Amino acid sequence: MSSAQVTPTPFYQHAGITVYHGDCRQVLPCLSSASVDFVLTDPPYLVGYRGRWDGDRRGIAGDADPSWLVPAFAEIWRVLKDDSFCISFYGWPHSDLFVGAWKELGFRLVSHLVFVKNVWGLGRFTRGQHEVAFLLAKGQPPVPARALSDTIEWQREADAFHPNQKPVVALRPLIATYAPEAGTVLDPFMGSGSTLRAAKDLGLAAVGIEVDGRYCIGAVGRLAQEVLFRLPRE
Repeated sequence: MSSAQVTPTPFYQHAGITVYHGDCRQVLPCLSSASVDFVLTDPPYLVGYRGRWDGDRRGIAGDADPSWLVPAFAEIWRVLKDDSFCISFYGWPHSDLFVGAWKELGFRLVSHLVFVKNVWGLGRFTRGQHEVAFLLAKGQPPVPARALSDTIEWQREADAFHPNQKPVVALRPLIATYAPEAGTVLDPFMGSGSTLRAAKDLGLAAVGIEVDGRYCIGAVGRLAQEVLFRLPRE
C-alpha cells in the first residue's frame, strides 16, 4: 500500500464486518495485498439496467460503462491471497468482456454456477428465471472436501430493498464451501450486503464496498442484527 494512500473511514465496522462507502476502484488500492481469503461479488452486468422493481427506474452505477471492469478486478486479484477462489456474477450478454478480463488478469475459470429463481422475470424473447456466476481460481486452491452442486435454488427475499438483491440463503453454501475457516470474505460490489450477512452468519470476517449510500444504509441495518446461533459450515 502506497504511503500516499490512506484507508477511508469505514461506514460501518463491528465484530469483524467492515463496510466502506465509495467506489471500489478507489477503496481497494488502500487494502493490503493478499489480505482476503475469498471473494464473492455481484458487479454491474453492463446491460444498462433501468429497474421497474420499485417504480423509480434508477440505474445501477457502472452498468452502462465497462471501463471499471479490468481496473476493479485487477485490484481484486491483488488483494486476494494466492491459491484462493473468487465467485463473480456477470451479465451474460457481455460474457465475452467478463471472461476476457478475468483471463487477462490471470484468473482460471474452474466452474460455472446457475441460480434458479422461484419468480420469473417479465422478459421479452424469454422470461428470465436464472442468474449465473463463474467460480474463478487464483493459483491452485485446494479442491473442497465436499463438492457443491452447480445449480442452486433461489428464493427471493420478501424484504428486499435492492433491485438486484441476492438471497442470503443462496450465498451461504458458496462461502461455506470455498472460504477457509476463520477467513476474510470480500465483496467490492456489496449492494444490499447479502455476502457480508452470509459471512457473518457463518462466523467469518468480511469487507464490503458500495458506491451507493442508500444501499450502505440498508446493508448496515441487516448487518446490525446479531446472529442468534452460529450456522454450521457444511
